[in-house]
Amino acid sequence: MKHLLPAPLLSVALFLLWLLLNQTLSGGHMLLGAILGLLIPILLRGLRPLPVRIRHPLTVLRLAATVVYDSTVSNLTVVRFLMFPSQRKHAADFVHIPLELRDPNALAVLAMIVCITPGTAWAELSRDRSMLLLHVLEVGNPQEVIDHVKHHYERPLMEIFE
Repeated sequence: MKHLLPAPLLSVALFLLWLLLNQTLSGGHMLLGAILGLLIPILLRGLRPLPVRIRHPLTVLRLAATVVYDSTVSNLTVVRFLMFPSQRKHAADFVHIPLELRDPNALAVLAMIVCITPGTAWAELSRDRSMLLLHVLEVGNPQEVIDHVKHHYERPLMEIFE
């Protein structure tokens, strides 16, 4: 049954979304929605991440609070740059961050964190997943950026996922 329906909730959601987008309950659209709901999860099964087992739920809450705080501070910094460009102390730059994190789900969460934080953007991950290239809006000391990512994000993600 798992081979035929690898993600039952996704199949149902795709079926309902198809009907909603087409705004009809005709037999043909119901059949096509069912076929899509069954085939898409099967065809895309290889893209689904590994199952997640969260080892430290309290660390998730601490990490979430850290991300909210860092995003708020970063938003204010970006607003300051936009309103007062002359106050900018350092230029944007790329920072190479060595990673110990290897879990694909944890790396995906790290990517989301740095992408939602204004002033940073995930640029590239090395093939062996040992080095992250991060673009940062203002880099005074690259080691500070490295230490921040490793301490505030990588270490908690390793506790949660590995």
